[in-house]
Amino acid sequence: MIGFERRRDRFDFFDRMESPAVNLCFTLDVPDFRPWCKAQGLAPFHVMLCAVLRAVLKVENFRYRIVDGEVIRIDRLVPSFTVMNQHGDLNFAQFDWSDDVREFVARGMAAREEASTMTELNVKYRTMSPRDAKDQVFVTCMPWLDFTSIQHPMASIAAPDIPSFAWGRFRDGPDGLQLPFSVQAHHGFVDGWHIHLIGRQVAAELAEIIR
Repeated sequence: MIGFERRRDRFDFFDRMESPAVNLCFTLDVPDFRPWCKAQGLAPFHVMLCAVLRAVLKVENFRYRIVDGEVIRIDRLVPSFTVMNQHGDLNFAQFDWSDDVREFVARGMAAREEASTMTELNVKYRTMSPRDAKDQVFVTCMPWLDFTSIQHPMASIAAPDIPSFAWGRFRDGPDGLQLPFSVQAHHGFVDGWHIHLIGRQVAAELAEIIR
């Protein structure tokens, strides 16, 4: 992990802090992919989720994790996201990765349907080993809100190594769509530049999907 070794001193600096998390909310510009989704019969949220997770895999700094005190780089992602059940309580949906966007969306829709019918927290989420949990990023969508800030929960305030992403309500922009987008990550791994890169990569992934 040559990229990480170059920033090991930054990691050590931030990791000693009580909270080494960096959290930025910004307006993300993306191509308007909704007409393509409608024509293809695909849910826009799940296409957006696919683009975000593809972007994570391409911006290496978002693949670093801490396992037993050591920094590793994950090679895969387990897609997961929050859903709301019939009582208005959140749950977590998980499914197996697919490189094909249509299969990705189909699996995500099935996972959403399964998790939304549960009254208790999804057992798949509760029974993950600490190592397997590192293959996630945390994703939530609040399509009702044009939010300007967010604070994501962390299992430990001292170890925010699993990145968190959130986005809100779409609105028309000058060149496509705009939406509030939040990124939280370990500052030892990620700076503002990398958050800029992930936003740019999400837009590029959406453009590639609908091309």
